[in-house]
Amino acid sequence: MIDPADESAIAAQLGREPRAIHEVGHRCPCGNPDVVTTEPRLPNGTPFPTTFYLTCPRAASRIGTLEGSGLMKEMQDRLGSDPELAAAYRAAHERYLEYRATLGQVDEIEGISAGGMPDRVKCLHVLAGQSLAQGRGVNPLGDEVLDLLGDWWESGPCVVVDGG
Repeated sequence: MIDPADESAIAAQLGREPRAIHEVGHRCPCGNPDVVTTEPRLPNGTPFPTTFYLTCPRAASRIGTLEGSGLMKEMQDRLGSDPELAAAYRAAHERYLEYRATLGQVDEIEGISAGGMPDRVKCLHVLAGQSLAQGRGVNPLGDEVLDLLGDWWESGPCVVVDGG
């Protein structure tokens, strides 16, 4: 069961009621959740492959700027020319799938992780979310995104809600 105060903070971050939260996947240094782990199937039955969902609007905005900078194409190119990076990225995909399997089996998304893994780079938000939730060293590209973000929390919490 998720703490009502966390659920309120997540709703404020997203601007909508959160769906299918399993737990807080990572907590920002400001104290708010910044990643939630989600169930692999939404309450309405829709399969949902994004297990590690970044909720912090500040981090998400900075990542959006990185996506607009051409970083995804540069990372994609490196995957094609760096076998060690490609192997580590594939291992991150496998770790993602292993964790999601602990939450439930959803045949429609079997073998599908998120963010373009294991062969493409299509969503830096997901890669950063995995690095935050599962820790550095799991997803090398997610770690790179975190390194580029800087301290998004330094000006204080992105949202403030009453204690639930």
